[in-house]
Amino acid sequence: MEVDQKKIVLASNNQGKLREFQQLLSTLGFELHAQAEFGVPDAEEPHITFVENALAKARHASKLTGLPAIADDSGICVNALRGAPGVYSARFAGEPKSDQRNNAKLIESLNGVADRSAYYYCVLVFVRSADDPQPVIADGRWHGQIAFDAQGEGGFGYDPYFYLPELQMTVAQLDSTTKNRLSHRALALQELLKKLR
Repeated sequence: MEVDQKKIVLASNNQGKLREFQQLLSTLGFELHAQAEFGVPDAEEPHITFVENALAKARHASKLTGLPAIADDSGICVNALRGAPGVYSARFAGEPKSDQRNNAKLIESLNGVADRSAYYYCVLVFVRSADDPQPVIADGRWHGQIAFDAQGEGGFGYDPYFYLPELQMTVAQLDSTTKNRLSHRALALQELLKKLR
């Protein structure tokens, strides 16, 4: 699939995501711009699935900028909580959004629970235009466990509590290069780029 323009709008105002995507896409010559640069407000995310929310965000950004758009919807899914917080990860503890309150609620929800297995999940959607009838969709999962205590200063969201047994550290303890190679977003982006080529 040919992408006419190398200029793409990222349908997010999340600075952490923007940094990750810029690092991941820059090697391929794509010029990524946050939707805020064009005055595009956040899209509504009313859906109960990651893919529907990502598609809504991509179409919204593309419609308001006239550019191809890429959007993700991602979150943490905890097996003992039947996949929660899932699509509600960013606002698990309610509004206003707060990583600290979300993490506190997650740890409280797992109090006394033996199964702490979880995975980060990401769906990426690329649209060439707002009404693209063939959006390109890719996803990725990153398996780990929920730690009892926060460790590390890096990352954002649930990273200080997302423990990777094979590396014996949390995501917040990883350097950005390692995180961008292993993450759910990186896995989804690798799949997306295969489809775009």
